[in-house]
Amino acid sequence: MTYHKMGCIKQGCECSTFELTVDQEDTSRRHFLKTAAGAGVLGLAGASSILDATARSTNVIDTHHHVYPPSYMKAWLDYEVAKGLPHFPTQVAWTIEGAVEAMDKAGVSKSIISAASTPGLWFDFELPRVQQMVKEFNDYGAMVMKKYPGRFGLFAAINMIDVESSLKEIAYAFDVLGADGVGLQTNYGDKWPGHPSFAPIFDELNRRNAIVYFHPLVASCCNRLNTGTFPAVLEVPFDTTRAITNLLLTGSLLKYRNIRWLFSHAGGTLPMLAGRIDYFHGHNAKTASFAPDGIESEFKRLYFDTANATHPSTMAGLLKLVPETQVTYGSDFPYVPMDTQLKNIENQGFSSGLVERIEYRNAQALLSKSKN
Repeated sequence: MTYHKMGCIKQGCECSTFELTVDQEDTSRRHFLKTAAGAGVLGLAGASSILDATARSTNVIDTHHHVYPPSYMKAWLDYEVAKGLPHFPTQVAWTIEGAVEAMDKAGVSKSIISAASTPGLWFDFELPRVQQMVKEFNDYGAMVMKKYPGRFGLFAAINMIDVESSLKEIAYAFDVLGADGVGLQTNYGDKWPGHPSFAPIFDELNRRNAIVYFHPLVASCCNRLNTGTFPAVLEVPFDTTRAITNLLLTGSLLKYRNIRWLFSHAGGTLPMLAGRIDYFHGHNAKTASFAPDGIESEFKRLYFDTANATHPSTMAGLLKLVPETQVTYGSDFPYVPMDTQLKNIENQGFSSGLVERIEYRNAQALLSKSKN
């Protein structure tokens, strides 16, 4: 047995200790962190865990790659100290150089970078500090793209808690920095993305035909549920399902037809619950107001990445839910070694055409539209 003490580092969250059975992924992750610590760079998972890049295409595009600007790392550590939270060390050892080396070893040609998950860039700061953190993250992302031309793209952060400054951040991200899209949280306190207060922001993103990428975090309601595991295992993917369902039922998926929605971790639990959502909401008088062609048709328009979601049962459910053209490769780096999802995808007996679509062709098509 092994013990994890995790703090979700979110306003209103307190720490808990959980006892877990060590499974293969846990063992792999501990080896990953241990090796990274010895190398001084997170992401160098050891030669034995990396496939020879010549065994796969070197065109792989990763749409789920977290980065940690120095200012963000300091703010996170200071926040933990102030709140008396245990330190989760993953972000400390991340470097641009380490990320590029891991990409090269895994055959990843380009990574679209986005902010970390919990706590995002928001913590419980006042708005001016949040705006500063968001700008620092986006400027750092632009610096990474400039330092390694063609190797990185950017899902820019926007604060979402203030409409006026969020609209300015959107303009700055796209018009000045050349971002590929925006990266949002699945919730903001007690609001999910279909909340009316976010409408002006999504109106602008719709006008710009933007890619809107969502990464989940634990909802405020569910930080301390006594399930025997820490929130990242269950509550994080559950919140992606909440966000998608909220966007569906509020009519946001229908209203914002020009947005290309991209969700983490194969949609969380959506592939399993799609039929249940359809049963309760897809056959009544209200359905036409948010899904005139049926709920399933709305789900089929969405994009999903493979980050930490390449188990055969998960992939089978996802590929039954959406067309093969809607799935992109996501590594979840640096929380997961760069090639873990690649190996899983390549070992499932998929056709070479499907593997190519997941590893890079779908992302190429998605990203090319954002530049038109």
